[in-house]
Amino acid sequence: MIKIQITISFLMSLFLGNSQIQEMDNTDEIKSISLKSNISKSGLPLLSLNERLYLEFDVLNSNEDDYYYVIEHYNFDWTKSRLMKSEFLEGLDNLRIFNYENSFNTYQIYSNYKLQIPNKQTRLKVSGNYIIKILNEYNEIIFSRKFMVYENLANVNLEIKRSRNVNEISSKQTVDFVIKTNGNNFRFNNPAQTVNTVILQNNNLKTAISGLKPQYSLGNELIYKYNIETTFSGGNEYLYFENKDVRGTNLGVQYTDLQEIYHSYLYVDINRSKTRYTYNPDINGGYQVTVLDRENPSVEADYTFVHFSLRQPELQTKSIYVYGSFNNFALNILNKMSYNSKSSTYELTMKLKQGFYNYKYVVVNDKNELDEGGISGNFYETENNYKVVVYYRDLGARFDRIVGLGEGTSTQISN
Repeated sequence: MIKIQITISFLMSLFLGNSQIQEMDNTDEIKSISLKSNISKSGLPLLSLNERLYLEFDVLNSNEDDYYYVIEHYNFDWTKSRLMKSEFLEGLDNLRIFNYENSFNTYQIYSNYKLQIPNKQTRLKVSGNYIIKILNEYNEIIFSRKFMVYENLANVNLEIKRSRNVNEISSKQTVDFVIKTNGNNFRFNNPAQTVNTVILQNNNLKTAISGLKPQYSLGNELIYKYNIETTFSGGNEYLYFENKDVRGTNLGVQYTDLQEIYHSYLYVDINRSKTRYTYNPDINGGYQVTVLDRENPSVEADYTFVHFSLRQPELQTKSIYVYGSFNNFALNILNKMSYNSKSSTYELTMKLKQGFYNYKYVVVNDKNELDEGGISGNFYETENNYKVVVYYRDLGARFDRIVGLGEGTSTQISN
């Protein structure tokens, strides 16, 4: 059953397509996949070579199955790099994950697995893009996740501005940035050929802008001040709910019900694309597992069926998905909403671990094009987090290093 569900999810991700290598998303039994670093608590992990990577996931059964991890290195565009395993990895991978623990005092039985890298057997040697794959005992890929490792060889200064296009000035944000080497005998050789950049909005690779070249150089600075190419839709603040106490109503939860496990029914949401912007603090699509009056949320937080509903006339040629870091911004059958003609609402039920969750409703049309603001709206005032990742492949080199990382927010947006 698991193998069939994985195949469906994988085919859907290929059908929607956005980058060279697709990540596999949750199945009905693999839940709460969390891959994070010290600076990236949720979403796409970015870490230095000296930092730890933390992987955690739940398996919703009591079988205590064996799982193994494999790590692969990729180029800036997520095509496979030419490095051999021994060139980017010290030690071994394809090893069993030994650190797991069964849930305690929960209606939903599950096993919680944890992995840290580096560990005694595995250490990363170079920077760049990576994918970690989790395999079962039959050598089948259960899920995979992307992460990035960087070296601190260049500084990146960001400035967020309103769109320079008058027709989009109220709905879009533009990222200007300058890359400057920070000494240490490091210089960019022929940057127009050797330097690549990726701009991320809220740690979401699906909407990333990549492949931009510097417009001009000034000494040891690379200047990027594009009019259109670095522009993102502003979006809107994420919606959120909290169900750390499954027995009562919490933030965003209208009522609860106990059946085989608890059910959390959220308030009915509306289409915000035609309304005015309202400041509503969020964590930019992130989430955190939390539980009331328990010491260890990893094994003491329970699972609930969360019921999403959106009041929206049926869209004949478009689909609506529930979307956020909690499901890796997935667009598949597991988070696709169904239309209920009796209530004139789109509905979806997802099994989620107790916690605080950001989410939004997004639209995909019949050409498989993603519209994040189709339901939420797009506003220049929206607070968004931006990161610029700088890749460098010196003349004659065989892989893309990440040599710089810059971060900024649109809280100080200017014209």
